[in-house]
Amino acid sequence: MNTTLADKVRKSIDRFKAFEPEDGYFLAYSGGKDSDVIKILAHLANVKFEAVHNLTSVDAPETVRYIKSQEDVKIEIPRDKDGRQITMWGLIVKKGIPPLRITRYCCSELKENNGSGKIVVTGVRWAESVKRKQNGGIIKFIGKPKTTQKLAQEIGADYEVTKQGGIVLNNDNDESRRMVETCYKTRTTTLNPIIDWTDSDVWEFLKYYGCKSNPLYSECGYKRIGCIGCPMANIKARKEQFTRYPKYKENYIKAFDRMIKARKEQGKRVDEKWTSGEAVFEWWING
Repeated sequence: MNTTLADKVRKSIDRFKAFEPEDGYFLAYSGGKDSDVIKILAHLANVKFEAVHNLTSVDAPETVRYIKSQEDVKIEIPRDKDGRQITMWGLIVKKGIPPLRITRYCCSELKENNGSGKIVVTGVRWAESVKRKQNGGIIKFIGKPKTTQKLAQEIGADYEVTKQGGIVLNNDNDESRRMVETCYKTRTTTLNPIIDWTDSDVWEFLKYYGCKSNPLYSECGYKRIGCIGCPMANIKARKEQFTRYPKYKENYIKAFDRMIKARKEQGKRVDEKWTSGEAVFEWWING
């Protein structure tokens, strides 16, 4: 491991230790390379944590198998307040529109409904996108932005307001720790211990610790692991996914058919281009 990466590893471990809550971290585990890194780091830091993966119903089969092979990862099924399973197919009908870049209801419903009252650890990194560079720090608070900002000013914490209205802290000093101790039970609080890591840092670290990672990287050449059909992926990548996983395409088309029917029954307008589930799929995949 090179010296620069070794320094980043020590810094990331220090971040884990600096903000460790008494009841432990909630580690949001996706089955991707960044999730593997933060899980290994949590063990190296010897902090208390629970790694959890929410089955989204649109995870790739290889990803599901890889996650099931991780003995220290708990798998949960997203459920609504009445205990019923939440799936992408049901959400499409319920929301009345396909998941889009501007309306990604799938993430909040399928991935982000756990960890309430916990400090959630993620593998978010600045290197992944400009947006994450603009909206991410070591610690991020979501919810009650005005009162959180007021508290930061009172404590003297170094903070920034993100474009989304969140508050981020860019260091792990005493003021930042006091902010976390005060806020994490009442606000959505995330710790991003590898926020400043590059892609090469991630791969070198995993190789050093003998982590083979999700086979979709090595066997299929994937650069990022996500849900099949994710609207944040580019058109080419999404089309390749549906060629590889035709059953998921069928499931989306069936869900779009039910979505159209539900909109009509509710007296809602149906776009003239949405003549069938297959037509919606073509509109959605090429949009």
